[in-house]
Amino acid sequence: MDSAAENKKETVDRNDFQIVEGEILEVSTGASVEDSIEVKTKISTRSQKRFENQKSKTAVQTIYLAVPFVFLTVTLLGGLRLSAQSNDFLFIKPALVCLIFAAITLVLFFRANLIRVKDWFSEEFSFTANAANALVLFTLFTASTQIFNALLPERGLPFWIVAFCFFWTLWNNLFADFDTIKLLKSLGALLGIAFVTKYLILANLTAPANDNWLKGLWENPARETFTYLLDLPTFSAGTGYIQFFTLALYLIGLFLIPQNIKTGSTQTTAVSSKPL
Repeated sequence: MDSAAENKKETVDRNDFQIVEGEILEVSTGASVEDSIEVKTKISTRSQKRFENQKSKTAVQTIYLAVPFVFLTVTLLGGLRLSAQSNDFLFIKPALVCLIFAAITLVLFFRANLIRVKDWFSEEFSFTANAANALVLFTLFTASTQIFNALLPERGLPFWIVAFCFFWTLWNNLFADFDTIKLLKSLGALLGIAFVTKYLILANLTAPANDNWLKGLWENPARETFTYLLDLPTFSAGTGYIQFFTLALYLIGLFLIPQNIKTGSTQTTAVSSKPL
């Protein structure tokens, strides 16, 4: 009986204990934790610097490569026309009034803070940086000149009517309270109306090229009359497509150009803060 009692007591004592499963953990010292935090901080800093350098490189490529390329393409295509008979390339030089309109447009860009001149040119910048920024703005000026050259009728009464509308609108905008968004909307609407007027309305009033003007007068008396009275030149229909692409490319260039440029001692970064 004593043996049975002792066995029962041992069974009860064993049931009182709880079995806990777990792992043996190694406790790190304070120095190793600090070293781990420092390593992680260095990795994070390097990643951030690498991202900033990549972003700066992309911005520099956009300003000094992409933007001038777009505006120089607009400058080339703005004076391009296709002859009506043989589709030969014709390059029309811009009138003096186009340069005046382009200068007024740049002033509007400066007033509306689309481009901040004080952030593009500074005594803190090197001569090379200032010269490069000036070249970028010069390509903007030439592209603006050729856009007006593309949208203005070449000669005759329509040239003076459309030129007066351009001058009146741009001159009034000089004294208006503009921000970036309002300016871009106004400029886009102005250029769009001019494109429709020249390449849709006036182009349909122009008689097709014909060696025999008597035959043309007999077949299309209204068009021949408008062509004679308005002194409208005749171009191929492909000219309108080219100038539509040119106008779209010009607007894309305005979107890409940054408001200000910050030049550091080792790299150049661009900050684009135009509201969308």
